[in-house]
Amino acid sequence: MTVRVLLADDQTLIRAGFRVLIDSAPDLTVVGEAATGREAVARARDTRADVVLMDIRMPDLDGLAATREITADEDLAGVRVLVLTTFEVDEYVFEALRAGASGFLGKGVEPAELLDAIRTVAAGDALLSPKATRGLIARFLAQPEPEPPASPDRLRALTEREREVLTLVATGLSNEQIAERLVVSPLTAKTHVNRAMAKLGARDRAQLVVFAYQTGLVRADPPAQ
Repeated sequence: MTVRVLLADDQTLIRAGFRVLIDSAPDLTVVGEAATGREAVARARDTRADVVLMDIRMPDLDGLAATREITADEDLAGVRVLVLTTFEVDEYVFEALRAGASGFLGKGVEPAELLDAIRTVAAGDALLSPKATRGLIARFLAQPEPEPPASPDRLRALTEREREVLTLVATGLSNEQIAERLVVSPLTAKTHVNRAMAKLGARDRAQLVVFAYQTGLVRADPPAQ
């Protein structure tokens, strides 16, 4: 099956470059473009793309608000948002994931990595680069008045192995890396991740990261001054 991709970026040249790259892959195709966040939401509804490649900073409606509208629309339940931005470690990482984005990558990513990221998100998984994960953690720790944390009691629904896997997910490890760490197959690692998401009611892997920190399962020391 061909993965249908919508490009949302206010820079025409960037969209053109992404279109050439994506259309060069036999299993991917660009089905539309948007230059503003509001246009991205409308085009997502029109095209029913599998993945929206979303820039954060756009006119009219920024990528963060556009992501929130797309993920909140029940009619667009099958549409995944992959945020690709220059600002990989700024405050938007945390907010984009809370808005429902399934992945977050920097624009400095290699072409092959971007294509793989689109495939990963389209398959229903989520993707965070280690750099973006560190940005997420830093943002979470920097909140002076964090939102009420998720109750640690919810972790009781997880098996010991699922809690272990959740901890590794929160550090930004992929299924393959988790499998290597635990000496299991990538399929087994993915199964544990999917079960944890189901039990915790998480939309995807990105929300698992947020959940791990909100429950206190994973803690990180503030960056050294």
